[in-house]
Amino acid sequence: MPVARRSHRALIALACAVSLVAASFADAAWLRQQRAAAGVRMGELVVQLQLTDLCLFTEARYTRHLSQADLHSAFQDHPLGLEHFPTGSLVPPPASLTAANERLDRETEVPD
Repeated sequence: MPVARRSHRALIALACAVSLVAASFADAAWLRQQRAAAGVRMGELVVQLQLTDLCLFTEARYTRHLSQADLHSAFQDHPLGLEHFPTGSLVPPPASLTAANERLDRETEVPD
């Protein structure tokens, strides 16, 4: 048996990797189809039990349920205090705060 070149070994490894990625997508599609009924039942249970929003983060109380957060709880120590939890930097400010100040730079007059 002839000795395989390094490029042939690399192509074989690449082909194996591509086939494994394709197999993982096929497996995900198969699992989605198998678990579709469970998702419908879970949605019905959420409606029946009147559950609240999804808990996105578990660290700070003001990042757990964004629709129910106290707007001033991020400044629980003092307004200039540093962020204690890294998830606070992942959550953008509410749209109501950004929409009012969106055009502020266009309305402000620049002094001479």
